[in-house]
Amino acid sequence: MGNKDAAFINIERCLTHCIAVILCCVCSTVGAGEVRKIIHPDGRVEYTNLTDQQRKVHFTNQSKQSTSSIYKYRNNKGVVAFSDQKPVNFDFEVLRFDCYACSLSSRVNWHTTPLNRSAYQSQVKAMARKYGVEEALVRAVIHAESAFNKNATSRAGAQGLMQLMPATAKELGVTDSLNAHQNIEGGAKYLSQLLNNFSGDVRLATAAYNAGPGAVSRYNGIPPYAETQAYVKRVAILKQRYAKAE
Repeated sequence: MGNKDAAFINIERCLTHCIAVILCCVCSTVGAGEVRKIIHPDGRVEYTNLTDQQRKVHFTNQSKQSTSSIYKYRNNKGVVAFSDQKPVNFDFEVLRFDCYACSLSSRVNWHTTPLNRSAYQSQVKAMARKYGVEEALVRAVIHAESAFNKNATSRAGAQGLMQLMPATAKELGVTDSLNAHQNIEGGAKYLSQLLNNFSGDVRLATAAYNAGPGAVSRYNGIPPYAETQAYVKRVAILKQRYAKAE
């Protein structure tokens, strides 16, 4: 994934502005209202271009923060709407998606959350063998990074199943990060490189996958970033579970 710490700082500041720009552009063509910010009783923050009457939609997110994804859906009036809350009774498209296992407010139980052993089975097996990486590790990283969403795109620009940053993807020879086969090969190759760099230490390699190898070298271990520390623990849990399930 590469080192994206600096990118997050500026992107976080302009996220609200970006949402507003997207929504305002759509509003002019679909007849929805202006973008507004809603703070729910439980502390959730929602951005939407719909009126209360138009919304009539339930969301899955019950955390104290908004999600890191932007969801596009069409309500029962035919109005195209955008929200940072995930709708449950409408078909939707994910426009932005951040690292699934990185959220500090995640309520996922990583010891019991369902595994996905069937998706991209042949590709994962082939690329793990080609680059000498455990199949369970590749699958755990895909699960942690994108929850097997091949079209996932983060705020920082990471793309695809294994959330490759553009510069990293280019170095790995990946020309289309949203192509599942290319993404898995690039991610497996990158994991192999990181494992070689850190003497086969899976914890350091996964920390480097999240925070960048420079950060791991600088701190001579897992960086003191809460996101990275949570990520490493969650990937380890998933890897162990996938290995047992093989």
